[in-house]
Amino acid sequence: MTDAPSLSVLFLCTGNSARSILAEALLAHLGKPRFRAFSAGSHPTGAVHPLALEILTRNRLATEGLRSKPWEEFSQPGSPPLDFVCTVCDNAAGEVCPVWPGQPITAHWGVEDPAAVQGDEALRRRAFLNAYTLLRTRIQLFVNLPLASLDRLALAQRLSDIGRR
Repeated sequence: MTDAPSLSVLFLCTGNSARSILAEALLAHLGKPRFRAFSAGSHPTGAVHPLALEILTRNRLATEGLRSKPWEEFSQPGSPPLDFVCTVCDNAAGEVCPVWPGQPITAHWGVEDPAAVQGDEALRRRAFLNAYTLLRTRIQLFVNLPLASLDRLALAQRLSDIGRR
């Protein structure tokens, strides 16, 4: 194993309460120690959705430190340089994003918002499970990419391809 520096990844959605939180926790687990995971929202709700925390806990992923936060935290001087920025909702993908430090590679991995699902408890839990499963698959594909052998353009294409799975 090499001592290559870890790569920073920011997952974005509008509320930063469900999808981007799930992605942050998944990458922190599946990508360690090669990746550092972050999440933020364009209009954060200020709280992590309880069903997001529940599914992460049920799957034995760490939830400590997860919080809903604005994306401006990552565009300020002193913010960690970002290698990748990935939107996980269609609203955030269409918004004008700040200038990110580090000139990251960007990709869109649209996932339906489980927090927006209306219905009984079983239906809402299923929506969170579906989002979690899709994000886990995509993040597993991402962490298994041969990053050292891909140039920037090829890597951007591969990330976009992952978002269409």
